[in-house]
Amino acid sequence: MAPDEQLLPDVYISVDIEADGPIPSDYSMLSFGMTVAGWYDGATFTPDDPTANTFYAELTPTSDTFDEKALAVAGLDRDKLLRDGEDPTTAMARAAKWVDRVAAGHMPVLVAWPAEFDWSFLHWYFIHYLGRDPFGYASCIDTKAFSLARSGLTTSAAHEGGLPDHLRSTLPHTHNALDDAMAHAERFAKIFVWHQNA
Repeated sequence: MAPDEQLLPDVYISVDIEADGPIPSDYSMLSFGMTVAGWYDGATFTPDDPTANTFYAELTPTSDTFDEKALAVAGLDRDKLLRDGEDPTTAMARAAKWVDRVAAGHMPVLVAWPAEFDWSFLHWYFIHYLGRDPFGYASCIDTKAFSLARSGLTTSAAHEGGLPDHLRSTLPHTHNALDDAMAHAERFAKIFVWHQNA
């Protein structure tokens, strides 16, 4: 770190995406939701109300290729999105502006379960359509790995149903990207405090 580089507190932004296939570019990100999960200054974690600071977009598909099973999980009407979805360039500019606003004075950190999937789509879309990712290339936490460090679970058992009751979200998992981002934000906050107090 450069001597004049400022150390910033973190703001954790829970992200969920819905896509019509396994990888970006070949397939399309159809929707994504983001919400503030909490703030951390290096000593104290402060959870945020996951329903308070949110972002949601449904996008025009960018590829003709799609997987029927993935589309069924997302529960979105691809033909309707082709007609009415938001242009990805516009959506990613709106999203970056939202991240910049909620992260003012903080380092924005993307958190997801598993981060590898959600991050890959979001990062690709930010870089491809906007030319920058407000999260950078490494400001990301995989909540699944985060929980594995403390839970004693194996990777195959590390899903919300495998977590102790006190770490589960009280919000519904619906495969709507914003609903799932909010549920994950609550789960992340519980896991973070569990780690911090261990």
